[in-house]
Amino acid sequence: MKVSINAWRHVLRTAVAMAAITLAAGSASAGAIGQCELTGTKGEIPFKTAQADELTVVTNLPSPGWWNGDTVETIADGYEYCFAANIAHRAGYDKVKVVNVPFDAIVAGRVKDFDLALAQISITDARKKVVDFSIPYFSSDIGVVVKKGTKLNSTSIKQMRVGVKQATTGAQFISDKIKPASVKVFPDSAGLFAALMAGQIDAAVHDTSIVLGQAAESQGKLEVAGQYSTGESYGAIYPKESSNGASIDKIVETLEKDGTLKKLASKYLSEAWGIDPTSIPYLKP
Repeated sequence: MKVSINAWRHVLRTAVAMAAITLAAGSASAGAIGQCELTGTKGEIPFKTAQADELTVVTNLPSPGWWNGDTVETIADGYEYCFAANIAHRAGYDKVKVVNVPFDAIVAGRVKDFDLALAQISITDARKKVVDFSIPYFSSDIGVVVKKGTKLNSTSIKQMRVGVKQATTGAQFISDKIKPASVKVFPDSAGLFAALMAGQIDAAVHDTSIVLGQAAESQGKLEVAGQYSTGESYGAIYPKESSNGASIDKIVETLEKDGTLKKLASKYLSEAWGIDPTSIPYLKP
């Protein structure tokens, strides 16, 4: 069968058009990190990372809203993941390597060979003795999550079985200020919230931003019934005396000023929580 010249021209034009579309799609995704929207200019504030060609970030999973995915292989977005992605982008890198480690190891300065840690870590004077913090990037108080329908007030919590996560400011606050009838300490958030669901404890105390995420994930089984005002702020942790601290601080400041952090909070936290954190009643210690 003969093919006319016009037919061949049509095939050629179609092939060229398809190639252009494919190239354009490839260009649009080039340099993307997970499903994060990257802002600003790539490489505008460069610094040398611990591992060549990638930013190594340590965290503690699970952490819905902050790191969406239960394992490092499944994470593609979330507030802190996309925060890290934007730091990498502005430093000139296209890859973020996520390492999951125990929370107490992070705040105790026992983690090596990383660039920064993002795990909703409150900045405290005690922690500053062993690690270096970035400038603050998020504010959070301490919340109390219970099974839906549980009555909670400033008095009743003192008679409850309260669970806390090891090495957190919430654990310290409960021990120093509230002193409930029973306190059980858990090594990780998963164990803490599983114990609440199983009825082994009556209430779980952790950062308001964290318990809101957990309540949202519970399909209506849990609710944040109260919170304590502590004026805490989260900071990224650097290896002690890291030479990159000033550069990363500058990036964090830029992300704050240009509205990137606000957009991340709106997209991954407020919408996911389904509730305004300021509407949660404050309890008296």
